[in-house]
Amino acid sequence: MLNYKNSTKEILESGTDIAILSVGATEQFGPYLPMHLDTLIAQMYAESFGETLNGYVLPTIPFNTSEEHANYKGTITVSPNILTAMLEEIIVNLNRQGFTKFVLCNGHGGAYWETSFVKQINYKYPDLILITTFRHLAWEEALKEAGLEGLNELHAGLLSVCTGMWLCPELVKLESMGSNIPSENNKFADYMFWDKLTKDGCWGKFEKNEYTPEQLAKMGEIFWTAFISKRGENLKVILEEAYRIKMS
Repeated sequence: MLNYKNSTKEILESGTDIAILSVGATEQFGPYLPMHLDTLIAQMYAESFGETLNGYVLPTIPFNTSEEHANYKGTITVSPNILTAMLEEIIVNLNRQGFTKFVLCNGHGGAYWETSFVKQINYKYPDLILITTFRHLAWEEALKEAGLEGLNELHAGLLSVCTGMWLCPELVKLESMGSNIPSENNKFADYMFWDKLTKDGCWGKFEKNEYTPEQLAKMGEIFWTAFISKRGENLKVILEEAYRIKMS
C-alpha cells in the first residue's frame, strides 16, 4: 500500500495504476461521541483495500452530504455537486498521471450521491474504471458475528459506541443516550433535520453499564473487521475484470 507519506519516486516505481479515494464526514453522533467516526471508518476501508490492491491511498475527505444533521453545532455538510466535482477533479488529475483504476470508499450512510457519481464517471471517461463496494448481506452478517444480530438503529446507537470504543476510546463518554425512535419516523428521515425526529440526534439507543468498555471495543473490532473483509472479498478480481471488460 502507498499513500501521501510516500515520495513521488516511490509511487512511480511501484508501477501501481490503482488509486483509492475515501470520503468520511464531520457530523454529530449524539451528545457523547466524537464527530469524526465516519471519517475513521472511511479511512479503514481505504487502507484495507489499499493493502489488498497495492494501491495508492489518498487522504480521506472529512466532509459529506450530512444535511440531516446540519442543525447540530459543529456538523459540516457540503452539497453533492461540490463534493462530486472535487472527486472528479482528483480522478482526472490522477488519470493524467497514468492511474486507470479507482475505488471509492464512503463512510457515511446518507451519501446518496455515490451510486450516480460512479455511473456518471464511468460514462464520461472511457479510459478508466471507477468502482465501489456494495453492502449486500455483509452488514447483517457482520452484526451476527459481533453478537449484535437484529440491531435496529440508523445512527449514534450501540454500534456507534462500539465503533468509538475500538477506534478512539479516549474520545468517548460512556453515558446513556438516544431513544427508541417510532418506526413511522423512518419515512421522514431523508426529508428533514433530525432534531425534529430524535431526542438528541441518536437514531438508536445506548444504555450505560449494559456492557463493559472492553466488551464494547471488542464488538466494534469484530463488526468492522468482518464487514470490511466481506466488502473487500474478490475486490482485486472484480476491479481487474471490470477494467478488462470496459476496455475491450
